[in-house]
Amino acid sequence: MARRTGSATLPLHSGRAPRWLFERMTRLARAFTEALVIEYGAVEFLRRLSDPYWFQAFGCVLGFDWHSSGVTTTVCGALKAGLAGAEADTSVYVAGGKGKASRKTPDELRSHAGLLGLDGEALVYASRMSAKVDSAAVQDGFQVYHHSFFLTPSGEWAVVQQGMRERSRSARRYHWLGERVDDFVCEPHSAVCSDLRDQLVLNLVARESEGARSAAAEIARADPARVENEVRKIVALEMPERHHVDIRRDVNPRNLSKVLLSTYEAQPRDFEALLALRGVGARSIRALSLIAELAYGAPASYRDPARFSFAHGGKDGHPYPVDRESYDRSVEWLRGAVRRARVGRTDRLRALRQLAAWEAR
Repeated sequence: MARRTGSATLPLHSGRAPRWLFERMTRLARAFTEALVIEYGAVEFLRRLSDPYWFQAFGCVLGFDWHSSGVTTTVCGALKAGLAGAEADTSVYVAGGKGKASRKTPDELRSHAGLLGLDGEALVYASRMSAKVDSAAVQDGFQVYHHSFFLTPSGEWAVVQQGMRERSRSARRYHWLGERVDDFVCEPHSAVCSDLRDQLVLNLVARESEGARSAAAEIARADPARVENEVRKIVALEMPERHHVDIRRDVNPRNLSKVLLSTYEAQPRDFEALLALRGVGARSIRALSLIAELAYGAPASYRDPARFSFAHGGKDGHPYPVDRESYDRSVEWLRGAVRRARVGRTDRLRALRQLAAWEAR
């Protein structure tokens, strides 16, 4: 099903890329993608997008600030704009985006799936679950507001999404890769990169949360009256600080009644099915995890799952202003390499391979 391959935490910056730079970004993003797909294939391109280090370096190549939260939205936006109409050449389709654009993801995925003969609802489910895991099952204080979905004609996919935490003026980017792992809710990531590990994070996708996941699903299937009786007992307790739970908001029986009734009627078979239910969000998951620990003795994990270079300068002039002439030459060189490769002349791509091998040595 899915694999979350990593995340990165970045300072929250306002503003946007100037038009002259963004237009160049879209051209370079398309040329770069075409060259990489010719050389390695579309699946490898998705794998690289799902690597937080590679993504950050790619943003730097495009000329954005390496340490800014805007690198996520701008790089994804440049890819979506640059690859639009070029899908036949790149084998990469893009859906979603920032804010309102992210809410169009399901319709865009169904449209792409219809053209490609893929299961659109399965893609929509993958999109929704990747977003829900990072907003409800891993509660790290970041509110997801950007969601970009990358797709190939054979159905492989990757997700790049970002959450915002205004109180610390920071954002966290999450990367997903839809291959190799068949479980959305047990260790879906292989690496998480972040400077911030000092806060307690409710992590219900940690391996050590398996008991809590099973208990939460069992509670969701139970008679609401029985669960509400347990909640009333919990409200009377003095809560430990490590839970970060507001009793009035998170475990108030009156607030839980509607959710418990819907989960009881749905009878979710397991935690993934519970998480997938509409109306079950972060607050409901917090309450169920707390009940699972205090009533069932199944504690959840509070372990945070989180663990470059410039080619053309940076948007804000750091480490130096973008060199427009060099930028345009890079775009044209890559475009020429792609054109030559399509007619069997791979000398330029071979030169890039040799340069990469020299750099590695």
